[in-house]
Amino acid sequence: MDTIAEGYNGLRVLFTVNWDRLFYFAAIFGALTGGAFLGSLL
Repeated sequence: MDTIAEGYNGLRVLFTVNWDRLFYFAAIFGALTGGAFLGSLL
């Protein structure tokens, strides 16, 4: 159980440190998806 808790805490630290990078990639993915959708309508 301690190993699971330590892994969860490590994952939380990793997410806290890199949340801006995750947001950056999500924004790029959203922009590409939106562009593909608008391009398919033309």
